[in-house]
Amino acid sequence: MNRDTILNITIFGALVATALLAHVAGQGFTVTLATKAAIFALAGVGLNLVLGYGGLVSFGHAAFFGIGGYVTGIFASHAAAGTPVLTLPFTVMGSTDMLGIWPVAMAAAGLAALAIGALSLRTSGVYFIMVTLAFAQMLYYFAISWPRYGGEDGLSFYTRNNFPGLNPFSPLHYFAICATLLGLALIFTAVVTQSRFGLALQAARQNSQRTVAVGIRPYAIRLTAFVLSGMIVGLAGALYADLNRFVSPAMLSWHMSGEIMVFVILGGVGRLCGPVAGAAIFILLEHLLGGISDYWQALLGLLLLGIVLFAPGGVLGLLSRRGRHV
Repeated sequence: MNRDTILNITIFGALVATALLAHVAGQGFTVTLATKAAIFALAGVGLNLVLGYGGLVSFGHAAFFGIGGYVTGIFASHAAAGTPVLTLPFTVMGSTDMLGIWPVAMAAAGLAALAIGALSLRTSGVYFIMVTLAFAQMLYYFAISWPRYGGEDGLSFYTRNNFPGLNPFSPLHYFAICATLLGLALIFTAVVTQSRFGLALQAARQNSQRTVAVGIRPYAIRLTAFVLSGMIVGLAGALYADLNRFVSPAMLSWHMSGEIMVFVILGGVGRLCGPVAGAAIFILLEHLLGGISDYWQALLGLLLLGIVLFAPGGVLGLLSRRGRHV
């Protein structure tokens, strides 16, 4: 194992150990904080696939996060009411089964990513950023004006969906679900980025003209990565909605897109467990500083500024460099 692999395992292991120790100490709230960190890290892993490895600065990934959340909320609320989600062209009933909801959430987010990416990727640079932001804001305002599912007040569904063999209402059990999915997403990202596809994606980030010269179409590679990224973020949104038993247009707002990007930048852009470290730091700062001041995000801004200026590789990049000097 190289230092980066050891560091990645340590970061992920620290998150799991935090939840286990908190459970043993009877601190269910801390387990829930670890669960929230795992969910945000999963969203960051999705964004990191296109931002870190593809060089695509998307400011609209909240769209996929919110879509995953709304799919979960809609299916759960219809299951509670005993009414169908759709009647045409065929009847689709509500569900409280996580294993049934997750594929739908990922598919819906993936289809949205396909449509948004197909148009957005025809641009580049700041235009790409603004187009992705515009699409996310369109969905945000659509959710606000959708009274059937709560409009701007959001949608509560009062129950957590079911998972075979586990009690999702148990903080440790739900953390286990989220941490397992995060681990699978990290393994998937590691495999993909080391595959021919991943190498082509990174080549397109470094020099798209040369990739065209060797017969690789950057547009198709980037679009595929964008769709995969959207599906991972959609799954994170579904988990987040289940955690809170509530979904609202805030999950679709540009603030959420910014937060997901902060997780990646804090931990390290293009580093496998960078989003895990970034999400954990964000949740820790929110918990510790949020009770001190309502303006705790100003301190987060200073930290982010310091990372960008003095540690462009994020926290993992800083730790990795220190390890090499030991």
